[in-house]
Order: sequence, then C-alpha cells, then structure tokens
Amino acid sequence: MKRMILSAIALLAIALQAHAQSYPTRPIRIVVPFGPGGFTDVAARILQKELAPAIGQPIVIENKPGAGSTIGTTDVARSAPDGYSAAR
Repeated sequence: MKRMILSAIALLAIALQAHAQSYPTRPIRIVVPFGPGGFTDVAARILQKELAPAIGQPIVIENKPGAGSTIGTTDVARSAPDGYSAAR
C-alpha cells in the first residue's frame, strides 16, 4: 500500500515537471465511486494528505457511491478533460 502511494506521488511529480508550470491553478477533485470509510476512500485520503502540500493546491475527495461504482465513474467520464478530475 505504501509503495503504491509513493509510486503515485513519484509519477505525479515527474508529470508535473514535464507539464507546463502553471498546473495546477485550482483545486484537484478525486472522485471515489464507493462510500466513505472503505479501503478506496482511505487510500484516496492518504494520497490527498501527502500530495496536496507537494503541489500547493487543495485536493477535494468526493464520494459518489452507487450502482456498482457506475455513478462516480460516469461523473468523471463526463467532466471536462482538463486534468482536474480523477477517479480513484
């Protein structure tokens, strides 16, 4: 678990260095397609805690459970492809 989180942080740090310096300019949204308190929610919140200070922007966790995770994933699929929304 810890290795997965560290790998995600390292990949994001590399991507941010390669990307334009103006990203991110507003809060990033992570949609968890399951209810609060589960493994996926806890993993997203651990990632949020470590990543938000590193990128200098708040990370907002949104739990959207229901329909076997279809509601949350559909929300992310319909959001603008600007890099500010992600499904966990």
